Amino acid sequence: MRVRSETGDRAGKGKKRSMAGFIILLAFAALIFFAVLELGKHTLTGWILTVLLIAAYVVLRLTVLKQAGFGFRFLGFLGFLLVFALILWISWPPIKAVPAAEKSAGVTDVVHLPQGDLTGVLTEDGQVEVYTGIPYAKAPVGELRFREPEPHAGWEGVLKADHFAPMSMQTRSLPIYYSLTRIIGYHDYKISLNDNYREPVSEDSLYLNIWKPAGDVSKLPVLVYVHGGSLQSGQPWYRDYSGEGLAHEGVIVVNFGYRLGIFGFFADEALQAESETGTTGNYGLLDQIMALRWVQDNIAAFGGDPGNVTLSGESAGAACVSALCTSPLAKGLFRRVVAESSTVTAPKPAHSFRSLKEAFEAGKKTKERLKVHTVEELRALPAEAIVSELNTHHHMTVDGVVLPETPYESYRKGIHNEEAQLHGFNRDESAPFILFGQANLKNYEQRIRAFFKEPYGSRVLELFPASTDEEARRNWADIYSAVLFTYGHWCWEREANANGIPSYVYYFTRQNGSLSAWHSGEEIYLYGNIPEGSRLYDTWDRELSRQMMHYYRNFIVSGDPNGEDLPAWQASDGSGKVMQFGDQVREETAPYLELYGIMDEIYGFQAGTQ
Repeated sequence: MRVRSETGDRAGKGKKRSMAGFIILLAFAALIFFAVLELGKHTLTGWILTVLLIAAYVVLRLTVLKQAGFGFRFLGFLGFLLVFALILWISWPPIKAVPAAEKSAGVTDVVHLPQGDLTGVLTEDGQVEVYTGIPYAKAPVGELRFREPEPHAGWEGVLKADHFAPMSMQTRSLPIYYSLTRIIGYHDYKISLNDNYREPVSEDSLYLNIWKPAGDVSKLPVLVYVHGGSLQSGQPWYRDYSGEGLAHEGVIVVNFGYRLGIFGFFADEALQAESETGTTGNYGLLDQIMALRWVQDNIAAFGGDPGNVTLSGESAGAACVSALCTSPLAKGLFRRVVAESSTVTAPKPAHSFRSLKEAFEAGKKTKERLKVHTVEELRALPAEAIVSELNTHHHMTVDGVVLPETPYESYRKGIHNEEAQLHGFNRDESAPFILFGQANLKNYEQRIRAFFKEPYGSRVLELFPASTDEEARRNWADIYSAVLFTYGHWCWEREANANGIPSYVYYFTRQNGSLSAWHSGEEIYLYGNIPEGSRLYDTWDRELSRQMMHYYRNFIVSGDPNGEDLPAWQASDGSGKVMQFGDQVREETAPYLELYGIMDEIYGFQAGTQ
């Protein structure tokens, strides 16, 4: 009897352990399932079906599979996983246009334009009017692919400009990638069932958006913003550079979509031959010029002053801004410029730029990869079939028309379109780009010598010695920032001085709970869009944003950022002084000046005009 009792006890304990293991495994699986549903932005249907699936599996495990062997229980669990995969497919987030305002206080009055009438929406506080999805050019599809943009013919009835148009054609990451970016980079991810959709993407994307102070206004200064994204990604509705913050300060803000990647920067001899102007490779820049012309013709209807336009951009958008400063096609379309974290003004631009020969060679290889021989065949392919060439074609081109020469060469000749400039860069520009490729003591010297060659490599190592992994990591990050982002600003500043252009330069160093001073980290401050309830920013962050936005507003209004309530910001005198926006707002000497001297030698930079 004792033996039977001990055997029964062991069997009972085994069943308890088995059940405990099942509960732990099921709880872990449920946690993973719900995380995937949330991060992947799946619809409410997915959540409901997943709850039903878990309940059904529990019942199955406690009944049919209760006495089954391990093999059958394993097959049951495998079926459980397969059904969940089916649920993911069923509940995949739908495509949905992004609303002009998350919460609206109503519809605006009708605005009358030559192309037609339209209405926008009021923001929740009723202080800003937002008009989105206004076409400024014909859809660049079919025969208009790889051609200069053409003015939009107009529309019938009253256009409801209350949703953003699709982002320009680009490769799409899975929704979970965006969620992880918000968690790892921005630290501001919020669990919600109100964002379970994907934003649309389309080749038909030449639309613009306007934020203006509510009510009857006139002759207000205008800011036109070009979004970044390496000329291969990006969209106009991103919160950090929303125009709402500046609109509260009396500025009308315009942004827009423009062609990206192969759609915006593909070059070919046949395209050059068919163009009436002989251009090719700069369709994205031509879109930007068309948007600026639209502003000249129409912004007065929204209360803006077409004679007081500032052109602004960040990253690749800033590179475009600096290029348009020397484009003859952009002359007279803006007065001042703002460029954040990039220019193409160095003798050899670090990114986003190439010669016509390089562009033609890249275009030839693209046709070979896509197995087409003519431009007509390339136009006939669906957008989805060629979008993967984005990474090959995200460079402006010296085409002889939009850009007759490099901006460096134009500034040397005294050619420019802007009368004042405000620009700058961040402390940790390189952080997101070397996140998975940081240096250590073992590879540091090799990296430097491979990049700079001799005798410059040895000189850079003398400037940036490293004896620990941490020093190597920090030095490589600084050098990468200088080469890819900040050196161009130093070139542009000196080119401005040589041409008598007031140039105000900033250096953003503020650390916070979100992006800190990474690439694009300054935007939420400059555009006045720090969320009211966010704990990622403290009292000083909000005060810093107020000061930065007021500098910005003053510059947009008059070309001078200074105001009575702000620390004095001196225009550049060539000494390398910058205005630091960090734990304090103060003037200091820019970083990397000694490295810039070496780079001047490498690239042959010459100050002054010819």
